[in-house]
Amino acid sequence: MTPSDPVTLLVLDGDGISPEITAATVEVLDAVQDRTGLRFRLDRAQVGLRPLAAQGTTFPAGLLDRARAADGVILGPVSHNDYPPEAQGGVNPSGHLRKHLDLFANIRPARSHPDFPARCGVPVDLVIVRENTEGFYADRTMFAGTGEFMPTEDVAIAMRKVTRQGSTRIAEAAFRIARQRGGRLTVVHKANVLRISDGLFLSCTRAVAQSYPDVVVEEVLVDAMAALLVRDASAFDTIVTTNMFGDILSDQATEIAGSIGLAASLNAGEAHAMAQAQHGSAPSIAGQDRANPASLINSTAMLLRWLGDRRGDPALGAAAALIEDAVARVIAVPAWRTGDLGGPLGTAAFAGRIVDTIRNPGATHDR
Repeated sequence: MTPSDPVTLLVLDGDGISPEITAATVEVLDAVQDRTGLRFRLDRAQVGLRPLAAQGTTFPAGLLDRARAADGVILGPVSHNDYPPEAQGGVNPSGHLRKHLDLFANIRPARSHPDFPARCGVPVDLVIVRENTEGFYADRTMFAGTGEFMPTEDVAIAMRKVTRQGSTRIAEAAFRIARQRGGRLTVVHKANVLRISDGLFLSCTRAVAQSYPDVVVEEVLVDAMAALLVRDASAFDTIVTTNMFGDILSDQATEIAGSIGLAASLNAGEAHAMAQAQHGSAPSIAGQDRANPASLINSTAMLLRWLGDRRGDPALGAAAALIEDAVARVIAVPAWRTGDLGGPLGTAAFAGRIVDTIRNPGATHDR
């Protein structure tokens, strides 16, 4: 692949603040295209409440095939808690895509910025590698039906699925990342209580570790990990864990590092990858030009880097670095930040600053 070959991205606009931050992300891609010579062919579609009202489903027919055909997917936030049951059209687009594209690794960096001191008092630079296709998540536990059920009106039961295949491949992904980074991996589990399911996960990570003698491994209980992140998140480099633990700890880690509004997130598998903001759809501020689009923008940069690594194309990696540098330079200027970061700008103006910085990277910014 050369920079002149188009990159097809399926852009799925969801609920709440999604239209605003998705539009901002597309503007950034346009700027990258103009600046670098890369070409992005955007396939646009809607998921969530709008297609539910118009078509009776939150995930219209044909979208999964379009996702498989694209080079990558960008998914805006969705309000899946407000959806009806799946039998009534309320498919969770996020879980549906993760399951059917086999996006087994959710990679979530937590990196502090010099102008946003980490809440633990020292700079943070870690990444959480979260298993993404099983665990306690009810929509990813069963071939048919759901992993939650009520045998009586007073009893609710949730089943947790942990497999050898799922545990082994997320461990392998985490060890590869740890080797590329600081050479340290923390395995987070609760095998002292979940002896069978987390016991299987733990035994799989130990087996994979035999192939990575250069990576230093430690094992930490999830409750202790939550406390240790608050105490000093800088003590950790790469963390691997199961689905629900990773979801919770990554939100905690990014907030400690500065703000979940800046947190990138990539869902990746062997053949497909999807950029997705780490935060939710924030319906309380939807349509008010108040949302911070940086999480989806930074997640899109991760997607471009994944594509570049997969295809051996340095131009895509350079484009990712260009986006990340522009976001970092913009948030370094207090007058250019969004309200959640203590600044005066709205979504559109903040995105405009990132676009201007990409188009003119040599410009100096007065603080």
